[in-house]
Amino acid sequence: MSVDIGGRKPGGRPTREQAAAIDARILDGARAVFCRKGVVNSGLEEIAAELGVSKHTLYRRYPNKAALLEAVVGRDVGRFREALLTAAVGEEEEGALGALRRAAFRYVEIGSSRDYAAFYLSVSAEAAVSAALRERLASWSRDALEPLVGFVATAQGSGELRAGDPISVCGILIDLLEGVNNRLRLADDAAADAPSPLRLFDERWTVFTAAFGGS
Repeated sequence: MSVDIGGRKPGGRPTREQAAAIDARILDGARAVFCRKGVVNSGLEEIAAELGVSKHTLYRRYPNKAALLEAVVGRDVGRFREALLTAAVGEEEEGALGALRRAAFRYVEIGSSRDYAAFYLSVSAEAAVSAALRERLASWSRDALEPLVGFVATAQGSGELRAGDPISVCGILIDLLEGVNNRLRLADDAAADAPSPLRLFDERWTVFTAAFGGS
């Protein structure tokens, strides 16, 4: 039988900390189920059962699967944006291009994770046959990449990158970085010739700066 989680007494109201812990566990568990079974094949009742949480606990927070997926991805996007912004902080003399480089490498560190890839590649696969999910995925992607677009625009403003549409320039950078991610996701980590993330990144970064570097 499913029970409420969070350590509160039956019939009692959870504290703010307990409520936050319940939310985090629900989102973690839902993400794992979505990743393993895909969004289409996952149901709220199944997620509740896997977590050992009552259906009422889940439905009180998320009335349907779309709302739960939105919350899962929204949390990921927030964490992703914060990671890019934090990575960009460095020495002032390194300039705007240095900030963009650090954020771009952080993109690789996160995006090459197999856990990250398993979830978002499964969502992307289902988005290919769902116009609604495709629209949401595009919106999530724009939100997640907004810091990188901003760093590109700043580097253009300082003359470190040549002028152009920062969204388009960022898109080309992302295409290069996804090449790194794909190589790393499929690599045998134990192999003697396993690719170095930094080496692969630097190769693509050189191509990017050669194409878009300022005068």
